[in-house]
Amino acid sequence: MILPGSVKECVQALQQHGAAAKLVAGGTDLLPQLKNHLLKPGVVVDLSGVAPLRQLTEDKGGLRVGAAVTARELERDARLQAPRYRGLAESGALVGSVQVRHLATVGGNICNAAPSADMIPPLLALDAEAVIAGPRGERRVPLRDFVTGVRKTVLGPDELLLELVVPDPGAGSGGAYLRHTPRRELDIAVVGVGSQLTVANGVCTKARIALAAVAPTPVHATAAERALQGQALTPQKIEEAATLAVEAARPISDQRGSAEFRRHLVRVLTRRTLTTALARANGAKA
Repeated sequence: MILPGSVKECVQALQQHGAAAKLVAGGTDLLPQLKNHLLKPGVVVDLSGVAPLRQLTEDKGGLRVGAAVTARELERDARLQAPRYRGLAESGALVGSVQVRHLATVGGNICNAAPSADMIPPLLALDAEAVIAGPRGERRVPLRDFVTGVRKTVLGPDELLLELVVPDPGAGSGGAYLRHTPRRELDIAVVGVGSQLTVANGVCTKARIALAAVAPTPVHATAAERALQGQALTPQKIEEAATLAVEAARPISDQRGSAEFRRHLVRVLTRRTLTTALARANGAKA
């Protein structure tokens, strides 16, 4: 076990041990994999002593969410109760049990790169960027490009995720996140949908719809997004977008649900999240 006290020390540890090193923050993903012998790292690098990773700040430019910020912090932070960030708070509230949410981190949820990750869709819908640290300094990658496959990311063996930079979507913006699971808690998403709408003078100026658990990586429903932009958002337009969102899904059938069921859920959850996001964008306390 290595316990670095700074980002620099963490990068040095990763340089020294390379792919044999595994990072741990909350451990809710890593520890079960270790117990089940799915991973056998040469060394574990504990991020609990790297204070900058635990910062959640807001300024005029938007949010900066440290990689070690917990799901419980997202759920309870008063700033994320604003309509424009509510989808991110909702994603935090849906991760496991309360005990798990006190440990599970944003960075762990993203870097584990599971197709069903709850925190990725609302961040994608907010056009977040990942800030990555390595021996050559920092670099930024749009979150939509961060996950490259099932449990695969753009991170090199000597790099770590520092934070997510979320641009302020501005006035008239609302977000929402919903997922379907067989059980209310302690389960993973069969389908997850994060939607973000910005409205001015009754017309949609920006739309984002991100889907989880329907493809090897989280995906944008781009055809549905385009269908909403520049339109007055009537229930009929929302229903049309929900139908178009299904086109972005490439679901499989497994023990948690058939591909057909997942496509049905994409339509239903897209309609519901868009309806809630619109109400929030219009100032309703939905």
